[in-house]
Amino acid sequence: MSAGRLVVLVTTPRLPAGLLSGAAWRALSGADLVGVGRADLPLALALLAEGTAVEVWPDVSAADLLKRSRDSSVVWLAGEDGDGSLTRDLADEVVRRAETGESGSEVEILVGSFDPVGSRLLDLVEVMDRLRRDCPWDQEQTHESLVRYLVEEAYETIEAIESGDREHLQEELGDLLLQVMFHARIASEHPDMPFNIDEVAGQVVAKMVRRHPHVFAATESPAAYDEATTASTATTASTAEEVQANWETIKAAEKSRQSAMDGIAPGLPALSLAAKVVSRGRRAGVSLSVSAAPTPTRASTPDGSTEGGTDSSGTGPLGADPLGEVLFTLVAAAEAAGIDAEQALRRRVAAEMAEVRAVEQRALPGGPGAPG
Repeated sequence: MSAGRLVVLVTTPRLPAGLLSGAAWRALSGADLVGVGRADLPLALALLAEGTAVEVWPDVSAADLLKRSRDSSVVWLAGEDGDGSLTRDLADEVVRRAETGESGSEVEILVGSFDPVGSRLLDLVEVMDRLRRDCPWDQEQTHESLVRYLVEEAYETIEAIESGDREHLQEELGDLLLQVMFHARIASEHPDMPFNIDEVAGQVVAKMVRRHPHVFAATESPAAYDEATTASTATTASTAEEVQANWETIKAAEKSRQSAMDGIAPGLPALSLAAKVVSRGRRAGVSLSVSAAPTPTRASTPDGSTEGGTDSSGTGPLGADPLGEVLFTLVAAAEAAGIDAEQALRRRVAAEMAEVRAVEQRALPGGPGAPG
């Protein structure tokens, strides 16, 4: 670095202190002086550990820095907040000198490290750690006590999606993410089987790689993914349907599942549970015992056409709004008859799951009904 130059080195506090760009290291290695406002700045400590001399200049002003760098090459280590006020004062001083024709040091603002995408997640981890340590309410929470909040946040996120309100969606996704962080923080305290947010993230990364062999082929994946990709056979998938089929095949192999019904969460709401069972059964090629569904009358639109079909006879394809009307009518009828519609559907779904399992068993070699 030539004499008469001041470099203000700005770095992110979210990366390890010594993780700097090549330009930053060149500026540091060529500096006559390296200054910092406080001795405990992580970057200053890292440089001292590497043998680089760092001087502490508390309460330094822009004029002070320009004076120190008049005949020397100086690197100023900006604080974790970027020293915005000091930087603005330097800019004002440089402009003033240019206007008056006064000579002075060359000044450069050098960004030595950047926040990568996802870096604010580190802040969330730190906040969660502090809440768990210092907040009485957060300290009392358990996985079980947080279940209702997890469910509430999931439904509020759905509401935000359906509303189309982008700011609302951003807020609700944050609330949902907080629940994940909270549960992971609690899990890290388990006396026998602890795990933390890094292990949660690592597991889902490995899962996504394994279940997308058409994307992360072993010949294309980085070294960090090698272990995960070698567990999958690299296949091609050109349609969403093929991707879904590959996903289910790989998932079944991972879980050692014997039935299409294995792994379906019984705690799902009845309608979601029914949809899951129907989807799994059809993908497995199992004929479902479904009664003829009532056909709703199409609702007329202002222009005289009908929703969900091409006429009002009720013979066209079923649309979302008419289907909603049928479901609502059934719920209303159940309520009038004193029947719990949720429980009635759950019982029907449970019977279907049992029937699918029985069909699968009969199809196995040596299963019930097989030739003796």
